Amino acid sequence: MHAGDNLPFMRQLPDGAFALAYLDPPFNTGLFRQAERVRGTRAERGAPGGRLGFRGQGYAVTRERTLAFDDRFVDYWEFLEPRVEEAWRLLAPDGTLYLHLDYREVHYAKVLLDGLFGPERFINEIIWAYDYGARARRRWPAKHENILVYVKDPGAYFFDAEAVDREPYMAPGLVTPERAARGKLPTDTWWHTIVSPTGRERTGYPTQKPLGVLRRILQASSRPGDWVLDAFAGSGTTGAAAAELGRRFVLVDENPEAIEVMRGRFADRPVRFS
Repeated sequence: MHAGDNLPFMRQLPDGAFALAYLDPPFNTGLFRQAERVRGTRAERGAPGGRLGFRGQGYAVTRERTLAFDDRFVDYWEFLEPRVEEAWRLLAPDGTLYLHLDYREVHYAKVLLDGLFGPERFINEIIWAYDYGARARRRWPAKHENILVYVKDPGAYFFDAEAVDREPYMAPGLVTPERAARGKLPTDTWWHTIVSPTGRERTGYPTQKPLGVLRRILQASSRPGDWVLDAFAGSGTTGAAAAELGRRFVLVDENPEAIEVMRGRFADRPVRFS
């Protein structure tokens, strides 16, 4: 476990060292602002599909626009992009990258990662849905987060669906008793509660992710004994899931509060801090 900036630390690690990299960076909440300015219009005569004008002549009218982005939006992606690229370098040939964001950033991330790695390496967008917390009154309440899944080699990546904890059927009466008892494989929409404020799992860290979500990721995309990287470790949930499942792990965070939470969480485990 490393306390400090994850970028220089990752740059010291060897290529292909990890079967799985999970990145849960700070969300760029409320920092994006886009201003669309109409700079003028231009009419092109004779263009098909345009408006009819004088003497029945067709005209296509083009509104010329520019997009202006808040500097903080640019700063966020200048911060995140090199860290995503380093995590990608560290993946084994059959490895998988999970990037955990929210609805404000995920569409920009998808475009960025398609450009960096190729759209053929994208295999899933997981929707983690929950039902807890404040309720909006002027829009649909936002009760989900997004996890983009990219693989190093789309023809030869590791994925073990049978190792994943199954979940109950929503309509168990429609399947046989045997299948109902076994449960079903999860889809790309995961219904899982957040960490309860009064539950035993709670560490007190404000952005703590549920153990069940990370267990599912590690079960599907890593084997016992594999190395797993979490470069924005926060409360250390990835490490806790990895320890339970027999994976080895590297956790990185520069927030002193996160480091203290992880020290307490792994106090009874042989975890080395640097």
